[in-house]
Amino acid sequence: MHIVTLRDTSSDLEAQFVPEAGMIGVSLTDSGVELLGQRRGLDAYVADGKTMGIPILYPWANRLGANTYTVEGATVTLSAGQHGVRTDPNGLPIHGVLAAYPHWRVTHETANELAAEVDFGGDRELLASFPFPHRLALAVTLFERSLRVRTSVAPTGNQPVPLCFGFHPYLQLPDVPREQWVIDTPPLRHLKLDARGLPTGETAPRPAMTEALDDNAFDDGYDEVAEGAVFAVSGGGRRIEVHFEQGYPAAQIFAPAGEDVVCFEPMTAPTDALRGGGYRCAHPGDWGVAQFSIRVA
Repeated sequence: MHIVTLRDTSSDLEAQFVPEAGMIGVSLTDSGVELLGQRRGLDAYVADGKTMGIPILYPWANRLGANTYTVEGATVTLSAGQHGVRTDPNGLPIHGVLAAYPHWRVTHETANELAAEVDFGGDRELLASFPFPHRLALAVTLFERSLRVRTSVAPTGNQPVPLCFGFHPYLQLPDVPREQWVIDTPPLRHLKLDARGLPTGETAPRPAMTEALDDNAFDDGYDEVAEGAVFAVSGGGRRIEVHFEQGYPAAQIFAPAGEDVVCFEPMTAPTDALRGGGYRCAHPGDWGVAQFSIRVA
């Protein structure tokens, strides 16, 4: 597989993406120090969809509450192992259908920019799981110690396209013990989840927070994320920020026990929105755009 390396001309920041493996971001280094969690590595992502780095979760982020959903006049039944569908331990469809998808087409590449797209309307396998013809475009740019990730959805048919996708950036501070990591989050609304990780409908406000990660574990959903909100992890003189710049009103914070990673996941809609609502759409003749960036200080 061809790995594309992007370089920030103003710093020692480098990023790597693999278009033919789902346009996944596999590396973000600062003076050679790896800032993305590698977990089981690229091979496991390609073979089994085991996430690492910065994968796109599309067309839904996190999990769905059942194998069937009805949106915009279409009813879809999903089957594990078919048409790109993968399931969690409870058998629920998780993280969409583009894990390691090999048919991204590179449309632009320079020393610090990479753009690629997928034609959903031209792939029957994809349409079987998400029957909304559209063009999905992803543009990544590395500049001024920031990795910007811009996603655009353009309907190519007469139907609006639900926007329920997200990203799962695994961040790490490899030269700092986990108990010394400090996380910062903005004011949010916490979504209570059931034992399967699905929103129950109960919510509670959560003020801005700064606390040591220590041995705490997170797998928590939130909404009412303000445009421009900043999440961060810091320690050892380095700070990594995730800026929710546009189109990401929901988030998941994920920091599994016993693993030296923390994720601030930008989401265009809360978990299970394809079944429960609360999403916006890209309409014919227009674009649905969402953008976040990872900044290294």
